[in-house]
Amino acid sequence: MKRSTVKELLGSGEVDREVLLKGWVRTRRGSSQVAFIAVNDGTTIHNIQVVADPSAFPESVMKRITTGSSISVTGKLVRSMGKGQSVEIQAAQLTVLGDADPATYPLQKKGHSFEFLREIAHLRFRTNTFGAVFRIRHALAFAIHQYFNDRGFYYLHTPIITASDAEGAGAMFRVTTLDLKDVPRDEEGMVDFSRDFFGRPTNLTVSGQLEGELGALALSSIYTFGPTFRAENSNTPRHVAEFWMIEPEMAFYDIHDNMDLAEDFLKYLIRYTLDHCQDDIDFLNRMVDKGLLERLRFILEHPFERRTYSEAIDILQKADRKFEFPVEWGADLQAEHERYLVEHHFKRPVILIDYPMEIKAFYMKQNDDGKTVRAMDVLFPQIGEIIGGSQREEELDKLQNRMREMNIPEDELWWYLETRKFGTVEHSGFGLGFERLIMFITGMSNIRDVIPFPRTPKSAEF
Repeated sequence: MKRSTVKELLGSGEVDREVLLKGWVRTRRGSSQVAFIAVNDGTTIHNIQVVADPSAFPESVMKRITTGSSISVTGKLVRSMGKGQSVEIQAAQLTVLGDADPATYPLQKKGHSFEFLREIAHLRFRTNTFGAVFRIRHALAFAIHQYFNDRGFYYLHTPIITASDAEGAGAMFRVTTLDLKDVPRDEEGMVDFSRDFFGRPTNLTVSGQLEGELGALALSSIYTFGPTFRAENSNTPRHVAEFWMIEPEMAFYDIHDNMDLAEDFLKYLIRYTLDHCQDDIDFLNRMVDKGLLERLRFILEHPFERRTYSEAIDILQKADRKFEFPVEWGADLQAEHERYLVEHHFKRPVILIDYPMEIKAFYMKQNDDGKTVRAMDVLFPQIGEIIGGSQREEELDKLQNRMREMNIPEDELWWYLETRKFGTVEHSGFGLGFERLIMFITGMSNIRDVIPFPRTPKSAEF
């Protein structure tokens, strides 16, 4: 007999038939006359109830059916007379596939802190909360590919090992095959990377953007979606060393086209989650963040407000509240400033453009005022910036001058500059941190709880 999943059985209108179910025991209760076994196989937030007559099975088998054990059940799917479930299985055959010693199994029927569950990340998938989070993570990943595919974008795999630093931050993980016990040195005593695998210093990428631009300037519209790495010694709830980024790049797009795409993209992903993960969202709204559904609908129901950075500074300076960080033109906005604009002033998502040149990356399109660039930040409630992007600088002389001002070696990015020599066009793009998006959509407050195995300073356990 073919195995049925819990999701299939709970959604089935066909009862009074023989079924085969395999899964993990969440709870077991009952008496010597009847046992009620809640089984989950990860396909849905909901359990299915298995009803068994203990006298019909060997005592040695019944004793092994404990929380965490895995079982195989053959029986009849029938309408349930109990509350909370539409169907249940009357067991005819029970087999224990794998034991879970109650004395050592760490997931018992009680609340566990997220901090404790991070210590047993190999098992936290079995909890309701993390089952919901990672089903939603899957749905969002699928939706991202579907969104771009349906709109004519091409999925480009940019390098994970790179010799460039797209962000200019320098906080990168070095990739080397050199023997660290006997590092080769040149005549000046520096590490001789000519003897390394690639013949030069290389690192794990912080962004696929620069390579993505190369693809867009031939294929028109591309997107990257892959792992990125930051070697920042930061232990905040918003930082991990390994995370995933979605980075579309589009030829013939100006900053306004870029804003249109970002707004449509975010609304699509939220709508997709509500349409396909409603049970999981309802659970998280009930158990993790009671304002979750309201915030998600808030995004869908409001057009995004579009303002300049200078307008935002003026609004913040006139605000009737005291901010922890000072508000002045030329300074980067902090999360408290961004959230004030979204949650209190405009009461809708906000896109800010035209930021001061000095606080943005070298590749952003320079405005005619000589002071600002066509940067774009999308601001959401609760978290502040969720997307950062810009129209890219397509004029070679302006790009070169900016790189010299920021001491970025032109010879290392010769290939990037050549796209401005051969058929340059206006183009734009943005970056969306996948985990930050999942945090917003699930209501989880720590980034370590939306990635299966978080990598943080001094922690690479799993």
